Amino acid sequence: MPEFSTYISVIVFFVIIILASAIRILREYERGVIFRLGRLVGSKGPGLIILIPIVDRMVRVSLRTVVMDVPPQDVITKDNVSLKVNAVVYFRVVQAEKAIVEVEHFLDATSQLSQTTLRSVLGQSQLDELLAERDKINQELQKIIDHQTEPWGIKVSNVEVKHVDLPPEMQRAMARQAEAERERRAKVIHADGEFQASQKLREAADVISENPTALQLRFLQTLTEVASEKNSTTIFPVPIDLIKPYLESYSKKKED
Repeated sequence: MPEFSTYISVIVFFVIIILASAIRILREYERGVIFRLGRLVGSKGPGLIILIPIVDRMVRVSLRTVVMDVPPQDVITKDNVSLKVNAVVYFRVVQAEKAIVEVEHFLDATSQLSQTTLRSVLGQSQLDELLAERDKINQELQKIIDHQTEPWGIKVSNVEVKHVDLPPEMQRAMARQAEAERERRAKVIHADGEFQASQKLREAADVISENPTALQLRFLQTLTEVASEKNSTTIFPVPIDLIKPYLESYSKKKED
């Protein structure tokens, strides 16, 4: 009897080991790529997966979106400006079998491909395009990387250029350029204001010249404005019409 119980215990122990190696539970976002004697059987999951012990091997693959940070890359733009640029790539596995069979370590392969594509695309762009047309460059990067990773069963959903590190001398040059641009705009705005003011003054002069009474009213308004100020000197403008007869008589006497 002791020997029989020992045999039962050994058999139960081996059964537990076999069941433990045969049963797999995959989460909702996981798939299991099954290899049977080295041959690809397919992908299964999620839920409970039964494997043939010793014969089957399973590789887990996550289908969640991976956020990969591309390390800073030294880039020389089309207009010969040296930069350090990094980016972030969003991708996920859509075909688990291809991600395991078609490429070794698809995460590393996607990272290396993203780095080389980033250097290549930015090397064909000018600095102004990189700073002003960021969305266009992001779309081009996403299109190229997605096309090259499609045979691996990977879908690249988005690529974003995250940071552009400019050299200090380029930052100073851009600051001088921005300051000159602001000064130019200020001068244009000031000149436009002077032009508009001159037009309004010309229109006011035309209105006043049509009626002498308006000129007299403007003269009295000027006196009121001068008198309202607290000063010791009062400027009293004299109309030319008041002294014009005296000037004419003086000129006649001088001629005689």
